[in-house]
Amino acid sequence: MSIPLLDYSPTSQNQRVVGYEISGEEQPKIYSSQNLLSSTEMDVLIDAAYRQIFNEQQMLSSNRQRELESQLRSGQITVRDFIRGLVLSATFQRRNYEVSNNYRFAQMCVQRLLGRDIYQEQEKLALSIVLATSGSQGLVDQLLNSEEYISNFGYDTVPYQRRRILPQRDMGELPFARMPRYGADHRNVLTSMGYFSNQGESSAPYYPPAKVLLAGKIITIAGASILGLGSVAVALAAWGIISL
Repeated sequence: MSIPLLDYSPTSQNQRVVGYEISGEEQPKIYSSQNLLSSTEMDVLIDAAYRQIFNEQQMLSSNRQRELESQLRSGQITVRDFIRGLVLSATFQRRNYEVSNNYRFAQMCVQRLLGRDIYQEQEKLALSIVLATSGSQGLVDQLLNSEEYISNFGYDTVPYQRRRILPQRDMGELPFARMPRYGADHRNVLTSMGYFSNQGESSAPYYPPAKVLLAGKIITIAGASILGLGSVAVALAAWGIISL
């Protein structure tokens, strides 16, 4: 039996204010497959989806999901299905879910899927419980099947940060891409392994932990030995002593 979602009240945020401003360069660009797109336009939409889900920090060729891209291009899946596939992909899970606690991952999913920040700690707690009991797929389905997602993005639009800039304000909300890649808990794990041990000493150079240095020496010696043996073998083969 699943645990019901905890109640929480929305707080005032930019995206909850009705906007009447004219679209311009400061407004988010909307990418949608609602109209028939050319191959180039579909490439642009797919890139926008990767930027929204992985952020610029993780725009790597190794994160590309070619099978999902092919299905989207051929119309077998919707943009919403493509977004779901990206968030549930092994690369996204490894780079974001496995290095974050439940609270941080829940906040990250709200930002990237619903285009807004969490309302308050109560919403973060509620969604982290969904994550703990139903896994990442349960959390993603909770957000993508919500009325909020459907009413704002539907099945054909790539999510975006909604109403980041208000015309009457000198400064808008910071883009979600400014959120640090890793949380403090993951940094604490690295610190316990010996990283950042002398970061506070401005004049002292940084040295990796002893285990990392030892592993580097072993790899260097092994690589040099293999290279040396290869060079000797080539020389002997050139003299006809051995054959390769």
